[in-house]
This record gives sequence, structure tokens and C-alpha cells, in this order.
Amino acid sequence: MTEDQLGRLLAALNIQPAAPSTAIEGSFARLNGTTGEGTSMSVAERKLAAEAWAKAVKTTKQHLMVQVGGAPLPDVLELARHAENIKADSLLCLPELYFKPTTTYQLTEYLKLVSKAAPNTPLLYYHIPMLTNVNVHMGLFLESLGDKIPNFAGIKFTSSNLEEGSQALNADNKKYVVFLGNDQLLGAGCALGMNSFIATSINMLPELAFQILTEGTVGNNLKARETQEKLSKAVIAISKYGSWVETMKTAMSLLTNIDPGPTRAPLTILPSEITAAMAKDLQNLGHEITI
Repeated sequence: MTEDQLGRLLAALNIQPAAPSTAIEGSFARLNGTTGEGTSMSVAERKLAAEAWAKAVKTTKQHLMVQVGGAPLPDVLELARHAENIKADSLLCLPELYFKPTTTYQLTEYLKLVSKAAPNTPLLYYHIPMLTNVNVHMGLFLESLGDKIPNFAGIKFTSSNLEEGSQALNADNKKYVVFLGNDQLLGAGCALGMNSFIATSINMLPELAFQILTEGTVGNNLKARETQEKLSKAVIAISKYGSWVETMKTAMSLLTNIDPGPTRAPLTILPSEITAAMAKDLQNLGHEITI
């Protein structure tokens, strides 16, 4: 496929790497995850998105993490191999979503297969039990790993169970990175020693998230808590109008110069009156609306 053909196809699919406008120091690019609706895309589309971002991050010098899970296992393995071939910096992987793992052994065996498909790329597990209904305890899982998956690097922990998150963080002498994915608990995560986030709100309110991280990691918990309250109010003002992805994509178009495009079925597009109400709520909280 030529560069021109790739560009036209990406435009038709509304795959628009936002790296030039989001390359904040300390940030990285993660794609084909929950907010990016990776599980609603075909394998071909996910590959195109990964290729577009692989090109974009050469300019922005960002770390590129590609989410390869949430599909039939043969497709997951194909996506993992592809991500390694385009030199993604790391892989993130959802669990099997139908024949769900219920034990640390089952989850480990699944991730072993993914690891073998991309053995030279760091692999992380995507723990988001409220959507996957996979409830393997992350502290116990990480403690049990040992050297079973040589390139395993850590997890994205999207849960409100910070007791479990703390156990994961401290597993095997803090061997693994734990990215906290709960937007309203970033400050609390810092207090527990977490210093890495993957949160949807960073797409549109990065300055608040990075301020929480800055203040929280130096022990200024009062300031971190105040900033967390600001971020949480914004998240509540956004998410009350519908499902997480539907509302967050709408908010991104209101608060940034990025057009994330419409959501795909089975998600719905928020009506204009809802978008207007969300914009008003955000303005009342002191946030500038871009449209």
C-alpha cells in the first residue's frame, strides 16, 4: 500500500494520530484500547491504526504501546506479531473475553501464547474487571509469575480496589510496573506509591493529571487531593451523560482540537442537546470549550 493510499484509507476510517498535539513530556501513545474502541475494529483497521501511530511517534519521540487483546486468540497473536514487526515499544493485552480465565494459571497460560508471538517486546496485561468480568487477583497473579513469561513487564490496573492495586505494585519486590487506570483515584494511587497512569481524562485534561502526579510523588498530598477534586468533578460532569466511551469522546471534541470521530455500534452518538449540556457543565467548572 502506498503512502497516499494509506492516508486516504485512514481518513475514511477516521484514524487520525493525535500525537503532534498530545506529545506532552512524560506522556506516551496507547492505542486500540477501551476509549479507542479497539475491540470494535477489524484486525486490518487495528493494524492500520498501529502503523499510523508508529509513523507519528517517530516525530514526537513518544513510547508506543499497542493494545492487541479483546479478539479471538488467532487474531490476538497476529496483532501481537504485527505490533512487534512495526517496532511498538510495548504491548498491552486484554484477557480472553468469552472463555474467561478464572485462575492465575489460566491467565498466565493465555499470556504465554501472546508473549511467544512477540517475544522481543515488553508485554503488559490489561486488568479492567468491570468490563471483562475477569477477576483474577492481580497481586496473586504477579506474585505467581516468576520467570514464566520472560518479557512480561506489568499491568494496566483499571479498578477501584486499591488494596489489590497496592499488592500488585509491591509484588515480587516491586518487579512490575503498574499503570493506574482509574481517573478519580490518581491522587490516592500516588499516596500508595504509584507513579504511572493510563487514564482517559489525560486526553483532554492532561495538565490536571500531570499536576496530581507531580504533587503526589513528592508527598504534597494536600495539593494533589485538591487537584484530584478538580479532575473528578470534570470526570463526573462528563460521564453522567452516558457510557464512558460515548461521553469521553464527546468531551475530547469539546476540550481539545482533536476530533476523535463518532463512536461505533453498539455504542451510540450523543445527541446535540446532550453535548451542549455537557459543554455548559464544563464551562461552569472553569474549563475552556474549543467549539
